[in-house]
Amino acid sequence: MKTDELFRDDATLHECQATVLALDDDGVILDRTVFYPLGGGQAGDAGALWLADGRSLAIADTRKSKAVAGAIVHWLAPGAQRDWLQPGMTVTARIDSERRRAHMRFHTATHLLCALVPHPVDGCSITASYARLDFHMSEALDKADLSAGIARLVAAAHPLTARWISEDELDANPGLVRSMSVQPPRGGGRVRVIEIAGVDVQPCGGTHVANSADIGAVVVTKIEKKSAMTRRVVLGFAEPGVSPDPPG
Repeated sequence: MKTDELFRDDATLHECQATVLALDDDGVILDRTVFYPLGGGQAGDAGALWLADGRSLAIADTRKSKAVAGAIVHWLAPGAQRDWLQPGMTVTARIDSERRRAHMRFHTATHLLCALVPHPVDGCSITASYARLDFHMSEALDKADLSAGIARLVAAAHPLTARWISEDELDANPGLVRSMSVQPPRGGGRVRVIEIAGVDVQPCGGTHVANSADIGAVVVTKIEKKSAMTRRVVLGFAEPGVSPDPPG
């Protein structure tokens, strides 16, 4: 029982028809989905499952199944009518588009940040309201300089492409992996690589925009010294009416 991950090849898909494979303690396993599950530092998608009669069940989060390899669990929100669902039923899986768009913009922005700060990453978090990267380094970073660098790369409109390489190819090019804490998903014989033309290349399973220009106004809101060898950089949106202030 495995879930076909449609979001891997097309992050712009916001809904799909799917069949209920099973129900577990947390939620629903579908045969295919546009919902991205928590992983690689990126938060899981939220949204809803729509039944043929127009009723809907809210999905609060999406996670990889701990019990079934390759399956994705769509976590039902509190109060959702679980008994409306039965294995074999056809539903429409529809994500929260604004939440996904924020994840895509922030995730792509973190790749630009990796290009500006050439040090290994030992922690990350990508949400709909902020993103952060923890760099393994002792040098100081300048908030204004990094914000200007991101703005420059956004304005340059670098196209982004995704491709697959074999696990052997990745092993032959270990420098592609920037993260010390999150390793590329393995086990299927191939690894997905994200390339921002002329800027950054690294394995990544997350969702991204198609061009750096689509990131929009993103700035560095905070830089913290978390330890002698860790510098945390927090990103926020800087659009009119949106506060770029970081959490906490």
